[in-house]
Amino acid sequence: MQQTATIITIGDELLIGQVIDTNSAWMAQQLNDLGIEVRRRIAIADDKAAIVAALNEELPRCDFLLLTGGLGPTADDITKPVLAEYFGGKLVIDPVVLEHVQSFFKKRNRPMLERNTQQAAVPDCATVLFNKLGTAPGMWFERDGKVVISLPGVPFEMMYLMEQQVLPRLKPRMLGGVMVHQSIITAGEGESYLAEKIVDLEAELPKHIKLAYLPAAGMVRLRLSGKGDDELRLLEEMTAHRDRIVERLRYCVLSQEDLPLEQLVGQSYIDRGKTIGLVESCTGGGIANRFTQMSGSSRFFNGSLVCYQTELKKSMLGVPEELISTHTVYSEPVALAMAKSAARLMASDVGFGITGLLEKEDMDGIPGGTVCMAAVDGDREQCYTVHCWSDRIRNKEIAITHALLFLWKFINHR
Repeated sequence: MQQTATIITIGDELLIGQVIDTNSAWMAQQLNDLGIEVRRRIAIADDKAAIVAALNEELPRCDFLLLTGGLGPTADDITKPVLAEYFGGKLVIDPVVLEHVQSFFKKRNRPMLERNTQQAAVPDCATVLFNKLGTAPGMWFERDGKVVISLPGVPFEMMYLMEQQVLPRLKPRMLGGVMVHQSIITAGEGESYLAEKIVDLEAELPKHIKLAYLPAAGMVRLRLSGKGDDELRLLEEMTAHRDRIVERLRYCVLSQEDLPLEQLVGQSYIDRGKTIGLVESCTGGGIANRFTQMSGSSRFFNGSLVCYQTELKKSMLGVPEELISTHTVYSEPVALAMAKSAARLMASDVGFGITGLLEKEDMDGIPGGTVCMAAVDGDREQCYTVHCWSDRIRNKEIAITHALLFLWKFINHR
């Protein structure tokens, strides 16, 4: 029997778009890995009526209900007293939590206010989930076989409590039944084309295995999701279907692991013993940022130079004036000259250059959204132009994604 969950995020800032909800996506992934199917994800206001209504509506629908947010020290953080009242309890000071809150402020040499003391107040009908990373503890409630878990909205605190306290408590409650996901990362083809190529294979999938198409800029992730009681048998069955799809689409498959694109790129360069240096213009260091987010990126990434102004491209990189005047600065020949400078300046095996227009408006006869890139590895050279179609911010992300794809293809000779 598949157990289900609802995730409720609490906060006016979520509803007005001031803060983007990343908590529920991460929580859903963890619960899914445990075999719990998340049926609903809801955002509600810091309001008593909204919280009570959500509890009344969702508890009959799920086995586990998880809430984040509304546990701070300010007047608008009302989740704790509302839950205490809802479950028929009262707030009491927990001495262990109080000692932790006091030491939290003492270590930071900051005065502790009365409202901070109230952080140690917890419902006497709840099990306290001790939060060593912050002052707001988590809470675990049970009623009529249902579990309600309240966690802080601060992402790193929520993640800590999920990993250290919530998931270990949930595991023994699993009744059997598992969910398994497998991914196929593709590039270069749209989702409709992929669907047409494997229409017969998709039709042969049994009812307990579903295929989803998850498109991104220049990429589509195919995700197989299966439900069953026997995990080993389900894995074998899904792998057989996945292998058939991969064989059919092998010309555009990047990976069968659900990994960030920059990690796939980095591993390809590491596997081949190659280093890379970048000269970025329109992407403003975004590619370098993606690389350096990864642990161990120094094994393949030598460095990056953001050379935004045209005069710097000439004076610092040595891009010839006549090249720019002939082709404009937004061109493949200039990107290639930048790539050669990148290899030289960064003392890397592979050099990469990228330049382009992020705005929608045309300039110097070049259509808005035109982005040119190039890579060199010794005598081997390759250029590529992508035409972005959105606003400036979105075009920058599109350009970064296409650059990473280009670098993956370049090193893999694709």
